[in-house]
Order: sequence, then C-alpha cells, then structure tokens
Amino acid sequence: MRWLPSAVLALLSVAWIARSADTGEETSISLTPERAVKLRRPSDLHFSPDGARLICVVSEFKESTMVRHLWLLEMSRGELRQFTFSQKSEWSPQWSPDGEVLTFLSDRAGSRQLYGMNLNGGEASAIAAISSYDISDFRWAPDGKQIAFLAREPKPATKDGDAKIADREQELQRIWLVDRASSKIRQLTAGAWRIKEFDWVSPERILLIASHEPKAETWNDALYSVDIRDGAISLFGKPNQPFEGLLLSPERKQFSFVSTAANGPIPHDLFLQAVNGESARDLTSPIDRAVLDARWQNESALLVRVIDGFHNRIYRIVPGKTAPGSIDLPLSVRGFDIARDGAIAFVGVGFDRLPELFVRTTAGAVRQVGHLQEGWEGVHLADAGLFRVKSFDGTDIEAALMKPAAPPSGGKFPLVLLVHGGPASNFSADYFWFNSWSQLLAARGYEVLMVNPRGSAGYGERFLKANRGDWGGGDFKDLIAVLDAVIARGETDPNRLGIGGWSYGGEMTQWAIGHTNRFKAAVSGGGVFDQVAEFETENNPAGDEWYFGTPWDHPDVFAQNSPATFIRNARTPTLIVHGEDDRNNPVGQSRALYRALKHYGVECELIVYPGEGHLPAQEKHQIDILQRMLDWYDRHLN
Repeated sequence: MRWLPSAVLALLSVAWIARSADTGEETSISLTPERAVKLRRPSDLHFSPDGARLICVVSEFKESTMVRHLWLLEMSRGELRQFTFSQKSEWSPQWSPDGEVLTFLSDRAGSRQLYGMNLNGGEASAIAAISSYDISDFRWAPDGKQIAFLAREPKPATKDGDAKIADREQELQRIWLVDRASSKIRQLTAGAWRIKEFDWVSPERILLIASHEPKAETWNDALYSVDIRDGAISLFGKPNQPFEGLLLSPERKQFSFVSTAANGPIPHDLFLQAVNGESARDLTSPIDRAVLDARWQNESALLVRVIDGFHNRIYRIVPGKTAPGSIDLPLSVRGFDIARDGAIAFVGVGFDRLPELFVRTTAGAVRQVGHLQEGWEGVHLADAGLFRVKSFDGTDIEAALMKPAAPPSGGKFPLVLLVHGGPASNFSADYFWFNSWSQLLAARGYEVLMVNPRGSAGYGERFLKANRGDWGGGDFKDLIAVLDAVIARGETDPNRLGIGGWSYGGEMTQWAIGHTNRFKAAVSGGGVFDQVAEFETENNPAGDEWYFGTPWDHPDVFAQNSPATFIRNARTPTLIVHGEDDRNNPVGQSRALYRALKHYGVECELIVYPGEGHLPAQEKHQIDILQRMLDWYDRHLN
C-alpha cells in the first residue's frame, strides 16, 4: 500500500499540502537538495538458511557521512529493526551454513575486517582481524569449518613522496583461509593473479573468476579451480567476455554466471554450468534482457532479476523443464533474495516511491515490512508517464516524461532532457541521487524527459550493441526524435529547452551543444570530452576498446566519437561539474571542455569536487551539485 498521504501540489512547488488534524492549518513541505539526499538505501538481502530471518544493509547519511548498518527482519513477526549500531559501518552480511553465526565486514576498528555475531546474544568479535590489510570479500566453506577471504598482502612501511610503481604484484589481492576452530590464518594464493570473484565448490576446492595476465588492460578473465591443500590453480573454463556473478547452487553441483551470447559490451545472459566441467548453457536467451543478479531457491530452481525497460523484474527458471516465467510484483525491484520455501524479499522502488522492503509470500501476497524512510511525510514525488516513439530509422525508443503538478505560468512548460550514464545502462523507475534531478526539476515547474536510446540496457542484446562505434550518431538522433515528439504535443516551450547528464550523459550533453543550439542551458557531470585522452588515462579501458578499438589503430573512430571534434560550434551556456579523483572519466576531460568553451566565448562554469571519484559520495557535494544544477537551469530557462 502507498505510504504517501493524499495531497495537493502548490503552484511550481513540490510541496504536499497536508492539513493538520489539530490546528486545521495547511503546511507546505518542499523537496530541497538537502532533503533529496536524506533517504535510507536498503540493499544486499540474505535469508538465513532456515528462512526465519532476513538480514540486509541499510545505508544513509549520518552527520554528512555515509554509514552502512545491518537491519534484521524476523519473518514470523514481520518486524524490521536495526541490528548493528557501531560508530562506523557494517556491510556484506553472510550467514554461516548452520545459520548460527552472522558474519560481515566492518571498519569499526579502522581497517576493513571480518566479524561474526551469534544471534543468541553477545557482541560482534573479529574473525580475521589483521590491521595490516583490508578484507574486500569472503565466503564460508560449505562444511562451515573455514572461511576464505580476499585481501592484499601486508604492505611494507612507506613514506609520503615515495615512488609509486605501476602494476606491482604486491598490490594484487590474495585468497586467505581462516580456520573457524583455531582462528589460524594462512595465505592460499600468490603470484601474478588478479582475482575478481570466488566461491567454494567443495571443502577442498574453490572456483575463481580471475586473470593470469593482470597487467593486460583487456577482458581476459577465465574460470579457474584452486586446490586448498597446496594452492595449485588450474584452468576450468573460458566463458565469453565479459562475465561476472559467480553463484554456486545449494548442493554445489552446478553454478551460474552472467556472460554474453556473443561478446560485450556488458554481461547480459545467465549461463549454467555443472562443476564436473560440462559446457555452459544460456538460460535466459528466451527473455533477452540484461541480467542484474540471480539467487538459487534450491538445486533445481533459481530466480533472476533483469532490466526490462524502465523496470527491473524477476523471473523464475527451472533449467531443462519450463521456460522462464515472470513473477508478478507491483514495483520495480532494486534487490532481492528467496527463501527455500519460495518466499521472496525485495526492495521495491518507483519514480514516486522511495525504496522500501517488501515480502512476497508463497501464496503470492505482497506486503511492506517496516518503514525505513523518515522525514518524508508530506513530500510529493512525481510519477512519470512511459511512452514509445519511432526514431529516424523506425527503431522503437522508450521514454518517460515527468510533469509538474501545477500548470505552467507562461502557457507552456520549460523542459530538461536528461541523459543516463553508461551507455550500456538505462533510466529506471527508481529514486536515487541522479534520479533526484528529475524530481527537483519537476518541483520547479519543468517537464523532465528521460530517454533510453539505442545502446541502453533492457531491450535485448542487439539493441544494446546498436551504438558500437557510433556515440552521438543513432543514439543522439533517438534523443532528438523523442524530444520532437514531446514538443509536438503542444505543452512544451521549444524556446526553453535544457539538457544534462552524468558520465555518458555528460558526454552526450557535450555532444549536443556541439551539434545544435536549440538547448539554452546544459549541465555536464563527469563526462568525456576527448575519447583519445580518456582512453589513455582512464582506469579499465577494456569497455571503450569494445566500442572503438584503440586510438592508435583507429584514430578516426575516436575523433568521430569525441565531443571535442565539434565543440567549436557550441553556444549553449554550460555548467560543468566533476570529481577531482575520478578515475573512470578523469577530471582533465572537464577541464578541457571548460578551456574550449572559454576559448570560443561560451558562458560556462567549472566546479571540481576534492576527494570525489566518478560519482559524488559526500553529502555536501551531492547537495551542492543539485543546487547548482537547479540554479543554472532557472537562470537560463525561466
């Protein structure tokens, strides 16, 4: 059921008008940048082995710092409550195989270490606490006697200003084993291995997703098997690249992973393989939707969460018996888990619904458990209408239009076209930091247009690959085709159009201002200006290599796909924001854009945020970007 009260929206405001039962006075509560980031974010759901309890991670800002704590749901009571209360954070919860111990990672002692807590009482205690390294991941052995964890080797003492050597083996993470009875720790792997994922096949063997050529900045992972007696590593298989999401079945007889039917640009289909080495088979090709994650219910059935346009849906698969079947749920699914009896816990979201925890019973009834969000009573979130448009070549493009509740003051609405990141991503019916842009703009009286152009996930693998080597070609035409269709409805002012986005969305914003002057304001966040410079300085360039090749072999392709090539045509006032420590799209990209716009006399501002990576993590910086974005559009469109 909806927890938002019924209300009326004030003119050009996001305020719910809530009448006080005591005084009869009306109170207007507005969505502000400060309010927009103050929400709880549930994730990482795990049922206990007996299905009696569910543990999840809830993240939120506390005194401007993002903290993560564990929350526990007692299924019999339907009671959701906070379970850990340290001054730091806890995350990555896992139950012991017998369900008696809850384990998790925490930085409560400074470094990231592994802790355990008995649910019958007592404090959490360190299971593998060695302050000289941070643990990034761990897995229980199926017999519960050992835990494998991933961490670097202890580093030698260094001083500020010491030389930094690239690609040192000492920086690679190793698998370590801790004995549950004695707490003794031993190192299992060494050498030139980049290990990404791992899990136990049996008490004697661990399966890895890893690379034996860690210096190569390409997709070169494979499946490997490790003998825990001597650490010997042997090749197990080579799935299509890229692949991820290693998941062992309950009886460890088979495992699943997400790969591609052909190759790139992202893992797309769920594959199943037996641990005896039989060939993998594609389970989700009939769905043809990008798989986000999967969960085993039992040895013969598993559930997958897929991107289906603007919504994430769950399908049930019984390999070899029935075709994948969709499970009917009332909301888009951000994360989920399934108990052995078939009960499903999931985080439900929508354009106008903040994330909350829900349970679907074995009988199919769905109920909300707990109320995570606080301080949002009386705040209105706008919904969005979905529609489709035929693009220039007849391709079907889906989009969402969010409209203000109040009529426009000047007869027609100003509109902002937002572009999602990726490009192999999508807009979804959800609320998170970037989607709060649309809510804040709608609150200010703007129409907000969100388009999933070709290259987006959620419409099949062929659609996903349709912009290979063509960023700014068909995808940009899709954006414009949808924009023109909305303007043709007659409610949008064609003289008050803005554009903006983050990452690939920032890049497409830069592309737009070099190809048209119809936008009167632009906001580019964490974008790419010059594809050559990007490729040569970014972390993990394998994805860009899939789209463009390398700049040394295909300089013409990189030039054709770079906003820098066309920036001389720009006239649109542009706000540029970027994290100073961004390694995905280094900050030099935005500095170069700023220099070019200044050179051509275009109104522009550049704001760089210290300590931030590709996405802003600090509360004050998130708020600052939201406020500057609103002010920029207000200045140029109203």
